[in-house]
Amino acid sequence: MHTDGVLNIFGKLLILISLCLLAPIPFSIYYSDGMIGSFVQSAIVGAIAGGILVSIFMPNDDLGYRDGFAVVVLSWLGMALLGALPYYFSGKMPGFVDCFFESMSGFTTTGSTILAQIEILPESVLFWRAMTHWIGGMGIIVLSLAILPLLGVAGMQLFQAEMPGPTKDRLAPRMQDTARILWGVYFLFTLVEVVLLMFGGIGFFDAVCHAMATLATGGFSTHTASVGQFQSLYIETVIIVFMFLAGINFALHHQGLHGNISAYWKSEEFRFYLFLTLFPIIIISLVNFANGIYTAWGENIRTATFQVVSVLTTTGFATADFDQWPPVCKVLLLSLMFVGGCAGSTGGGIKVVRLLLFFKYARMQLSCLIHPNAVSTIKIGKVKVPQEIMAAILGFFALYIAFFLGASLLVTSFGVDFLTGTTAVIATLNNIGPGLAQVGPAQNFAELPGLAKLTLSFCMLAGRLELYTIAVLLSPAFWKMARKPVMRWQVH
Repeated sequence: MHTDGVLNIFGKLLILISLCLLAPIPFSIYYSDGMIGSFVQSAIVGAIAGGILVSIFMPNDDLGYRDGFAVVVLSWLGMALLGALPYYFSGKMPGFVDCFFESMSGFTTTGSTILAQIEILPESVLFWRAMTHWIGGMGIIVLSLAILPLLGVAGMQLFQAEMPGPTKDRLAPRMQDTARILWGVYFLFTLVEVVLLMFGGIGFFDAVCHAMATLATGGFSTHTASVGQFQSLYIETVIIVFMFLAGINFALHHQGLHGNISAYWKSEEFRFYLFLTLFPIIIISLVNFANGIYTAWGENIRTATFQVVSVLTTTGFATADFDQWPPVCKVLLLSLMFVGGCAGSTGGGIKVVRLLLFFKYARMQLSCLIHPNAVSTIKIGKVKVPQEIMAAILGFFALYIAFFLGASLLVTSFGVDFLTGTTAVIATLNNIGPGLAQVGPAQNFAELPGLAKLTLSFCMLAGRLELYTIAVLLSPAFWKMARKPVMRWQVH
């Protein structure tokens, strides 16, 4: 690993994040919430830290994939720490661990919160909270590649280390152009949702915050009651549509915006994603109606649709407390928490394409037992899946089980009950937000011990970076290859 080049890029990214910290200031001025100083102080801390790293360590044009892993993890840790400072300086959160948890939850688009009353936060802090979702949704590295060509020296390495999914769609020959395309689609969808939400009667501030949280599949709302605060079928419908869109591969959206609408249906992953959306809606609607949870079919389908799409896409918005639904509904929603969105979407979770290929692999193994002499291949659409992709997917499932069991053991060892602890790990590892019991959709994570919150923060980061990136950095072999950094004053 080229330590000097990694730290130099990390410093530049800290400066970029510091500039983002200035964005809420206009809201602070407009609402006179007294938070200008908090954001300026936070930005100064980040700019100084980044400036020191850039001034000390030499850039390196020879960065590889190992360096990309280090840059990505450092960047996400750095922006979570910097992003926690406005919360800490506001005095609205009890300690820095809680501030860090909230910040990591925002940037990783998890949506878990330690706040019992969201409205206690000043408006500019609420905007920053939503903005952390939006930045993290498409990724700080992809943003950097889009606007800072100086990071292009390791563009593909950083893109591979950060973007979710087993394969990475390259939409243009240059990584900077691919990043700009992805952010362009992301920005366009956000803008359209803001307009549609305002058309439904909510104010500009709420519309912007909820649009950013929706497209990032984050789930932070400006209200304690989440989207249920609006009591509007129109608002819920708009958010359902954009949550669903955010869970689709953005490369498909790029094709669709260029007139190739059929690209959606041609995608086997999209068809499976659509099935995973519609089937649970039907089952949950029938079960809730049979149990008298909702007596009106319209309200029943509306509530089931919102919760299913929110959970499947790992957004985490809520209009109902599904922890009070019949057990079969909770089991179904819990199962969807593991799935997540499509590869190349802003959703978390295992990803639809991995699950699809895993089922295909299991079916192929069963077929081989029945027909041992048959030659079988796995295809997605009409394209044969390379063996190394299948090996990576099976390795991912093994890593996932290890992370899940390890984190669950840790969290429950801190005195957290089984249901709360395990579902908290599921919610954070899959970047969903709410779990069940003490961390259900009507509850929060405030009462968990500090060490449990730090463990869950680690789960958020591991889930957002798809486990492999974190696992690589935890390997001793990775650090044995680290080179001694070259300081600027050592170069003559």
